[in-house]
Amino acid sequence: MKFLLAAINAKYIHSNLGIYSLKAYGKKHVPELCIEIGEYTINHQMDQILRDIYVKQPDAVGFSCYIWNITYVKELIRDLKKVLPQIDIWLGGPEVSYCAGQLLKEEKNITGIMCGEGEHTFSLLLKAYKQLEERGKGALKEKDSFSQIPGLVYRGPEGNIIENHPGQLLSMDELPFSYSDLKDLENRIIYYESSRGCPFSCSYCLSSIDKSVRFRSLELVKKEIDFFLEKQAPQVKFVDRTFNCRKDRTIEIWNYILNHDNGITNFHFEIAADLLDQEEIEILRKMRPGLVQLEIGVQTTNLDTIQAICRKTDLNKLKAAVEAVNQGKNVHQHLDLIAGLPFEDYESFQKSFDQVYYMEPEQLQLGFLKVLKGSKMKEMAKQYGLKYRSCPPYEVLSTSWLTYEEVIRLKDIEEMVEVYYNSGQFTKTIKLLETLFPSPFKMFEYLADYYSQKGLFSVKHSRLARFEILYQFVCIYGKGREQEFRDCLMYDLYLREKAKSRPSFASDQTPYKEDIKKYYGEKGKKGPAHIEVMENGSYIYFDYDDRDPLTYNARTKILRGKTERTQDGKTRDKGRA
Repeated sequence: MKFLLAAINAKYIHSNLGIYSLKAYGKKHVPELCIEIGEYTINHQMDQILRDIYVKQPDAVGFSCYIWNITYVKELIRDLKKVLPQIDIWLGGPEVSYCAGQLLKEEKNITGIMCGEGEHTFSLLLKAYKQLEERGKGALKEKDSFSQIPGLVYRGPEGNIIENHPGQLLSMDELPFSYSDLKDLENRIIYYESSRGCPFSCSYCLSSIDKSVRFRSLELVKKEIDFFLEKQAPQVKFVDRTFNCRKDRTIEIWNYILNHDNGITNFHFEIAADLLDQEEIEILRKMRPGLVQLEIGVQTTNLDTIQAICRKTDLNKLKAAVEAVNQGKNVHQHLDLIAGLPFEDYESFQKSFDQVYYMEPEQLQLGFLKVLKGSKMKEMAKQYGLKYRSCPPYEVLSTSWLTYEEVIRLKDIEEMVEVYYNSGQFTKTIKLLETLFPSPFKMFEYLADYYSQKGLFSVKHSRLARFEILYQFVCIYGKGREQEFRDCLMYDLYLREKAKSRPSFASDQTPYKEDIKKYYGEKGKKGPAHIEVMENGSYIYFDYDDRDPLTYNARTKILRGKTERTQDGKTRDKGRA
């Protein structure tokens, strides 16, 4: 008997913790059966996935289902039965747990669905298959063998749909470690959970359904962190919904990571910033730049909205914590906003955006409400006038406060924020650009309007083209300051990499060729570097061997005459370049 656990991820760099956890638990309790893993992405051709599953020849397959892959899974299982007629097809995951009966009626090829937390249910399913195999009978002939397995919704012997009672929630320490090695996970994000559940009840989130929080023992967590450090995993993402909900635990784990840093691995945590206190912030300030990064769900700063979505957020404490962490200049902070929440209109969202932007996160994620099956938000959809996509990811189209036209406009603004802010490739230029507009939101709004008017959203642009477009935009709204912006754009262009091509607005460097050559000789620089002479007369030296570990930008030195000034403001005598 072979059971294949399949995941269709959004990107290659992602991995699916769920199927690794199922396999580990299944192997622990039913070691005799063969459990394999197959990971794919939504970018794979369906033919390729179908072929791979066929070649593996499993007796049963289980698909991990989410809003980003359910359409692909449905397409795949319709063809899978044609090439493997005897295969049993099982589904699990949040996208199918709240509509299992209906889905079985719609998709006749599905054998059954594992609802809710899956490890215990999966192990019992494996035991049932083992018993059937020992009796020499096919699984399809004796579906009544599944009748005592909690958490299953399945097709009975007569084709009738049977719903068993819900499965039990396990202690976190009952779950074996999901990873025996990282052989197939090189250069990918590793996902890890030290807790399940969430203490909060946000109405748009499925985590709010399980209000209790179960923690893995610190002894096990430390041992498993050691495994990641020893294997030098590039990034480990804790998927705990609110990692810092228990201060003593947060402090112990962060101190452990701090004291056992291997200089390579980055740890990602999703936290509630308003719960951070000075002791935790002091620990964060001691971290190697890039050792940890924080994801903080602000979602909105509208107090009526915060109340309506059942959040408990102290915005003043949140702002103070984010600013305090920023002062250390060693921790990447990713702040989230959600457009389309109740009581938040276009003007209100603008205020939320500006307030979060002024907190200066490394990334500002402008997301859109997804009305998820099983969430309280779905129950309140009619009351809030929520109209949303009929198919996954069920994204909001309009609300009682936000029109579809405004949602479209926010989508355009989102793209501008991604390109010109979150990319980190225009930091100096954007800082200067802010001075031309009444607010950051207005700046990105004007940029979005410019892209729309010029038909630029429908075209794929190179990195260099983005610089050209931004300069053309500046020539309209920054008249009289073009030279200042050209210098900033050139600085940003070379900050990330030594560009192979130069934009049309770049100044001619030929008159400075001998000066630049002489300076290279004095520095004795053999590695990758670049010197750009700006229109304001300064010489900027970009050292690509010496990069900021947080932003990965090159270190720069600003040269003026006989003075060399480093980024930290210190100066020292130096001969002219």
